[in-house]
Amino acid sequence: MKRLVKYFKPYLLSFFVLLFLVFGQSFVNLALPGYTSRIVDEGIVLKNINIVWSLGIKMLLLTLMGGLFAAGVGYLAAKISTGYARRLREAVFTKVESFSLNEFNTFSSSSLVTRATNDIQQVQGVLSMLMRLTILAPFLGIGAIIKAHQIAPSMTWITFSSVCILAVMIVILFLVAIPKFTLIQKIVDKLGLQIKEMLVGVRVIRAYNKDSDEQIKFAKTNLESTSLNVFVNRLMNMMQPVMTLVMGVASLMVIWVGAYMINDNKLQVGNVLALTQYVSQTIFAFLMISIIFIMVPRAAVSGRRLNEILNTVAEIKDPEQPLHLPHPVKGLVEFREVCFSYEGSERPVLSNISFTAKPGEITAIIGGTGSGKSTLLNLIPRLYDVSCGSLLIDGVDIRKLTQHELRENIGYIPQRSSLFSGTIKSNIAYGKTSASDEEISQAASLAQASEFINTLKKKTNSEVSQGGSNISGGQKQRLSIARALVKMPPIFLFDDSFSALDYKTDADLRQAIKLNLKHSTIIIVAQRISTIMQADNIIVLDNGVIVGSGRHRELLKNSKVYREIAESQLSAAELKNK
Repeated sequence: MKRLVKYFKPYLLSFFVLLFLVFGQSFVNLALPGYTSRIVDEGIVLKNINIVWSLGIKMLLLTLMGGLFAAGVGYLAAKISTGYARRLREAVFTKVESFSLNEFNTFSSSSLVTRATNDIQQVQGVLSMLMRLTILAPFLGIGAIIKAHQIAPSMTWITFSSVCILAVMIVILFLVAIPKFTLIQKIVDKLGLQIKEMLVGVRVIRAYNKDSDEQIKFAKTNLESTSLNVFVNRLMNMMQPVMTLVMGVASLMVIWVGAYMINDNKLQVGNVLALTQYVSQTIFAFLMISIIFIMVPRAAVSGRRLNEILNTVAEIKDPEQPLHLPHPVKGLVEFREVCFSYEGSERPVLSNISFTAKPGEITAIIGGTGSGKSTLLNLIPRLYDVSCGSLLIDGVDIRKLTQHELRENIGYIPQRSSLFSGTIKSNIAYGKTSASDEEISQAASLAQASEFINTLKKKTNSEVSQGGSNISGGQKQRLSIARALVKMPPIFLFDDSFSALDYKTDADLRQAIKLNLKHSTIIIVAQRISTIMQADNIIVLDNGVIVGSGRHRELLKNSKVYREIAESQLSAAELKNK
């Protein structure tokens, strides 16, 4: 847990102040029963009203002081715990942002969300309780035992017996609760995953009439979560009546034994009252400890889950002494015997990939499903790192560049268009935050998005829902392309970015790219032959290996794989004419 502890360092001074306030609160709580004893023995029994008034005023002042101490403890505990949670949440978010796609594959998205929210909240709640109760409990418990022993050493066995009974109960509950809390957090992940799948796949679920099946599946997980939480809550709720019973029995024993000692003139009435209060304070201290012992296991599970994220070493890192691309950046992309394997994979996804994508040319990549096209493209912005070989831009190995500099020179349009909640304008400007209205308009026009944007009432200020759920797939794809075009980098990567477009829009977009990006390096991954027929160089992939390269007509003659793809999409007449 050392990694989690370091985020607590800025609050050490506040924590020491809190310790002082807790010590003061304990002192007040331990002093009050003594004043009660003196008021009874010296004031009420001896009928001395002056003593009653004098000690009563002191008790009132002490009580007010104790209230101030308690308020200070509560304020500092809240301030420290919320501040710590904020820093921890920032650390988790920053760490997750540094993950490569390999690390994202290790944790599910629902689990990452749960860890960054629910788990941190668990740690925050327990930390606040620890500072408000657990630090106070030892001072109060030990102090009360010492005070009780000073008044009546022969009655120490009553307090000792009560403490032993409570300690055994706490240990048993602790051992039973830990496994249950681990299961609860895993089920929270599972619930989050099922809810996310339902929200994302609601169209498919309804189209196949699977609403009832999804409800049954969710109800099963929900019932499992409920059962575990009910079990744990019963354990926690069982503590209070047991504590109350032990406290009642201990107080009764003190009064019972104390009555005999008063009768023998070995003890005074006020002392018995004080003993009763000290025994109650001791048991109350253990009650606080027992509550924490119930909550700590759950927080410990959450802490371990957060540590799993923070201890994960990001596969892709910036070099300690990075190189820089020559200026101006031309965008010459070279693959030199590149291979790539997913972690745990038995065979490489890509093998001996060598080709060059030149500035001012369109390089296309085509192949069957699972041939490694998208994986190859993902290597260029270092979403994955090559397993062997080298990938260079303008003669510099991309692993020797900072990720920021590398990606600053790349316009990437992913296979699945991803938009953010906001406006059309903010989504296009995401590629270049300083973009002017004119640049945004020009990028939208090049991406063939102006046509539908101009039909909207607010134009580029029209709202976009999370994930772009309020616009069509083709519109999302054009906005994603506009987002890359507004940046105008030297390298453009299109990962099957034309699949949701109709043939006319596809053709118009390719023509606009050809006319306006004459000096850029353009790499296109595509499924449709019509999208890449005019490319300057077409790379044909099959099972992660290049099995052909050249222009369209050359490949029709020389590449069996390319010819099969072309024949599956174009008629004989179209093949002959094109």
